[in-house]
Amino acid sequence: MILTVTMNPAYDMTYRVEHFERGRAHRVRSVDQRLGGRGINVTRVLNQLGKYARATGFSDHSFAAAASLEMPVDFVHALPWVRRTVVISESDDGTATALWEPGPRISEPRAVDQLRVRVAGLLSDMTGLVIAGSQPGGVDPGLPAELARLAIAAGVPTICDFDGPALELAATVPGITLTPNTEELERLTGCPATTVPEILAAVDPLIADGANAVIVTRGGAGMVAVTADRAWSAALPQPLAGNPTGAGDAAVAAIIAALAADPAPDWPTLLADAVATSAAAVVIPVAGEIDRVLRDRLLPTVRVRELEFVAARP
Repeated sequence: MILTVTMNPAYDMTYRVEHFERGRAHRVRSVDQRLGGRGINVTRVLNQLGKYARATGFSDHSFAAAASLEMPVDFVHALPWVRRTVVISESDDGTATALWEPGPRISEPRAVDQLRVRVAGLLSDMTGLVIAGSQPGGVDPGLPAELARLAIAAGVPTICDFDGPALELAATVPGITLTPNTEELERLTGCPATTVPEILAAVDPLIADGANAVIVTRGGAGMVAVTADRAWSAALPQPLAGNPTGAGDAAVAAIIAALAADPAPDWPTLLADAVATSAAAVVIPVAGEIDRVLRDRLLPTVRVRELEFVAARP
């Protein structure tokens, strides 16, 4: 069982318009509302990949009840309400504009202790752990790192996928796997991360501090994966147009599925699968779903290249 932790879930709203322009009224062609948050999206994709996954974290009663109709959940009821995220998706060129609400503060004083108990109680059944997304007010940014340490000490492969102070603390956990995008990596390290050499230089101290792996997502340019002694880049021959909102979550789902099956995976195979799964999410207008037929078709076309600079490192 793979467990996902979403501390700040959301109702994802997707508005589709022909072309979005600031300062004018628009006719919305269609609207989708679904349960969201990074961990929730990862859980959905894992289930599509045929992997049993359960979602936990913080929510209110209404969100938890709705989520239980769709997936296995075990939420701590600690939020007075659940935020919304709004994505404006343009059909003419696939551009997406996102608005993220910050979310509320937790309302239950013992919520953090309850979440610790949830995670600790499931460790013996866990094959993988994903802690993803932002945190609500009132939660210490060190909590994700604490949960990650607990899981890694029990031999559970763990991915942390978030930003800010929580990522800074999680990056110090030995054995952690990190999946930042280039902007998150730049904020974490203070180093530019536009080109592949810049990414390798930025990631190197994280690996030296004990990270199991750092997989950097680069949008249409693919991904770069770095482990203790080797590194690879992977990308499609041509990027796909569409809504990139859930692409990172789909990639995380593919990565944790591989790590749960084998904590020492064949990294080129893992990376190719992550790129194909991420691309299969781009063509879906809402986050948390993939086109499985397209994923299977794209997988053989992913180009994986070993990066000699890191491979030659002592």
